[in-house]
Amino acid sequence: MNIVVTGASKGIGFSVVQSLAKQGATKIIGISRNYKQLCELKYLCNKTSKVDFIPIAYDLQQLPLNEHQLAGLIKQHVNSIDILINNAGTLICKPFETISTDEINRMFSVNYTAPALLIKNLLPLLKVGKAHIVNISSLGGFQGSVKFSGLSHYSASKAALAILTECLAEEYKTDGLVFNALALGAVQTDMLAEAFPNYTAPTSPEQMGAFIADFAINGKAFFNGKILPVSITTP
Repeated sequence: MNIVVTGASKGIGFSVVQSLAKQGATKIIGISRNYKQLCELKYLCNKTSKVDFIPIAYDLQQLPLNEHQLAGLIKQHVNSIDILINNAGTLICKPFETISTDEINRMFSVNYTAPALLIKNLLPLLKVGKAHIVNISSLGGFQGSVKFSGLSHYSASKAALAILTECLAEEYKTDGLVFNALALGAVQTDMLAEAFPNYTAPTSPEQMGAFIADFAINGKAFFNGKILPVSITTP
């Protein structure tokens, strides 16, 4: 299996890659701004598996400025993709009336525009692999869930990613592509600590990473175009 994971250098993405490596992935391309942490991840993967882990240092905020660049880097290493996990995200927790236009654009750029453009430019490789595209959304972007102050634009960007998932599943169903979104609840990450500094989540990055890895490999047989809440608590 050839797998691409964004936001791979820490937290959930870091654990997703480790779980995928243990489950028999042949080649994993990990994408993050932090090349040093990606190299640490490569070292850990090599200790526990035979996976070929390829680190690519890239800031997803730059993708809208040159939408073909990241796909070009990925295409240097694989001719097909079996799984794409759009895990990278950014969160700015501020009252609605104080958040700046730049901060809004930053969240939508990373949380929505970058995954959309990456999917678009990797379509030839995804179609060859009959891929499963897993978009990591948030329970905050899940309709009917409890909402929290300061997260309006973050939640809206994640909701946009979820709706995109449903639309693409319909548009590319005849190409053999499967699109699903996981709307994650509370996981003990740096991002959660920023939004809820006094809250301890019941789920660790390792636990959620293992779940996402298993879903990415096996969920394609059971789900398409679905937005699946993954949470045992609120938030």
